[in-house]
Amino acid sequence: MSRSDQPNTTSSYSAEWVASYFDEYGIREWDRLARSPVDEVSLHIHTHYLKEYTLPGARILEVGAGAGCFTQVLAGLGARVVVADISQVQLDLNRQHAQQHGFAHAVEDWRQVDICDMACFESESFDCVVAYGGPLSYVLERRDQALRECMRVLSPDGTLLLSVMSLWGSAHCHLRDVLLIPAENNRQIIESGDLLPETQGEGGHYCHMFRAGELCELLTQAGLTLSAMSASNCLSLGWDEFLQEIRADDEKWTELLRMELEACAEEACLGMGTHLIAVARKS
Repeated sequence: MSRSDQPNTTSSYSAEWVASYFDEYGIREWDRLARSPVDEVSLHIHTHYLKEYTLPGARILEVGAGAGCFTQVLAGLGARVVVADISQVQLDLNRQHAQQHGFAHAVEDWRQVDICDMACFESESFDCVVAYGGPLSYVLERRDQALRECMRVLSPDGTLLLSVMSLWGSAHCHLRDVLLIPAENNRQIIESGDLLPETQGEGGHYCHMFRAGELCELLTQAGLTLSAMSASNCLSLGWDEFLQEIRADDEKWTELLRMELEACAEEACLGMGTHLIAVARKS
C-alpha cells in the first residue's frame, strides 16, 4: 500500500496506511526535530519532560519510536528500552542508529507493533510508556483503545509520556496552507480535529489534532492523573529566519529555551505549539 493510497474507510484508522506512510518517510524521521531552530525547540521541550519523569534503570516501552531520536535520549538517561513501531522501515533505522551512535546496549528489543493492539507485551510490565510524535493522533477514532493498551502495559503507579498533534498550534504553524483549503472543508477539520482525505485531499497527512482540553479530558476520564501538560513550542513559531540569526548566540538561545519552557506550560499557551505534551500517572 503506497502512501498516496487512502484508507479503505477514510474516516477510520488504517494501520496499513500509517505503516506505509512511515515506511516511505524513512530516514527523514531521524533528523525531523533538528532541521530548524523551531524544531530544536520542540526537541528540547520533549526532552525536558523525559529528563523530569524518567528514572535511571526504568523499563520503558517507547511506542511509535521512529528512527531513534528519543530512544537515544532515553538511553542517555539510563533507561532500559523496548522499541516499538508500526513501521518496519523505522524499526530497521532505529536499530541501525542504535549501533551507529552507541545506544544499542540500552535497547532490550525492537518490535513491530500497532499501539491499538500490544498483546505481545504482558500487562503491567513497564515502568513507563513513551508515545511521542503523535501515535495517539494517527489512530484517529481508536485513540481510546490505544490509550487503554498503554495503560494496560503500565505498572501500578507507572508514567505515560505522550505527545499529540495540536489543532490550533498546527493552524498557527501552517496558516498559509490552512487558508488555501476551501472554507467549508476547513470548518469540518476544525470542528472534528480530523485531517482526512475527504477534507484535505489525497496524499495528505491523516491524523487527529487535539485541543488541549480534549486531551486532558481523554486522559483523566481514562483514570490517569495528570502530572504536567505543555505545548511543544509556541513563542518560536513563525520566527524561523530570526531564529536562524540568533542560533549561534549561546546566551540568546539559552534564554529562548528558558522562556519557551515556561510559556509552553502556561494554560493559555498549551494549544499554540505544533504538539501537545502530556505526562500522566496510572493511579
